[in-house]
Amino acid sequence: MRKWTLILETEHKTSTHDCEEEHPSPSSAAPPHQPNAMKLEVKIELLKFFFTFLNTLFLVLGLSVGGCAIWILLGSGSFLNVLSSDELQVVAMGLLLIGAVVILVSLVGCIGSSSENRFMLVVYGSFLIVLVLGQLFVMLLLLINRGKINQALTETVHKIISDYGNSSDIEERMMDAMQKTGRCCGLTRASDWLENSFLQTLNLSTVDVLPCSCYASYNLTFNSSWCSENPELHSASVGEGVHAFNESCSGKLSFWLQENILTIISMDVILLLLQMIDVAMAAALYQMFGKKATLKRNNQLFDESQDSDAESEDDGQHTYAYVHPDGEEPELNQTNHVNPNQQARFVHRAEPPGPWAFRDQ
Repeated sequence: MRKWTLILETEHKTSTHDCEEEHPSPSSAAPPHQPNAMKLEVKIELLKFFFTFLNTLFLVLGLSVGGCAIWILLGSGSFLNVLSSDELQVVAMGLLLIGAVVILVSLVGCIGSSSENRFMLVVYGSFLIVLVLGQLFVMLLLLINRGKINQALTETVHKIISDYGNSSDIEERMMDAMQKTGRCCGLTRASDWLENSFLQTLNLSTVDVLPCSCYASYNLTFNSSWCSENPELHSASVGEGVHAFNESCSGKLSFWLQENILTIISMDVILLLLQMIDVAMAAALYQMFGKKATLKRNNQLFDESQDSDAESEDDGQHTYAYVHPDGEEPELNQTNHVNPNQQARFVHRAEPPGPWAFRDQ
């Protein structure tokens, strides 16, 4: 409530009275929706923090998926690298594409939330939908073709056994590593090695010569990959081996394949869960950024109206009032002027004509 001071001066004395305006000035009003704007700002900051944290995890998982794809395609120490399965190559390329898109989407999401860019959030959500569909396709393809991949892996191992000694060092080292680590020999049994081209030249009827990796311990006199427990067969090309493994490697190989498939599927499932949470948070941020922009525009309009009200105070219609020292109404002549014997100083304001309420202080 604003106070106005009315001073009435006559020839003999001066009387001062205070007037109070019952209605507050528009310029003293608080901006609209200010508490709501503060609450909204707090919610936005909290949501942006968790959104950035999830996108960081999203980025790490994307790098992991891309790393798995590169390992399948380019790894030199894996059976998957020597497989000729087209289905596995499709899975690897799909994983590589998904990993690259995940990295790109994570960066777009972080930039969009930090800059409060609604368009980038829309792009982010669209990419997430594409990613979800792509990951579902890769997971379905991997599960459907799991049997074909296992069959292709078995055929590859049979080929390595047949060409062992004449094949590449990579294939031989992978086979040796599998037999040493799994403490096994051959794919289904140790007699699988009778199919080897080198052993067939020895005209063996029993499995007396095996790769040195099929033995618990061995002693090589020359640089040879073959060993035997029979001393009569020891030569420059065949070393001494002790205690051959009897277990087959098929179970170890199948377990290794299933473990890798489950690892890839687990990462995809975690990515899908994070993506669904990210979509929900991106939608919430999009809505909150819109509300924040609306409140900001409303505050700007309010400030402009305040400025226009302040400018109109000097240009509006002026209302004058005074109080007679004796409590009587002032004497007005026919031209609505105050009696010349009474000189008054009036307090006025830019306000449309209307009732005034005065109270003596």
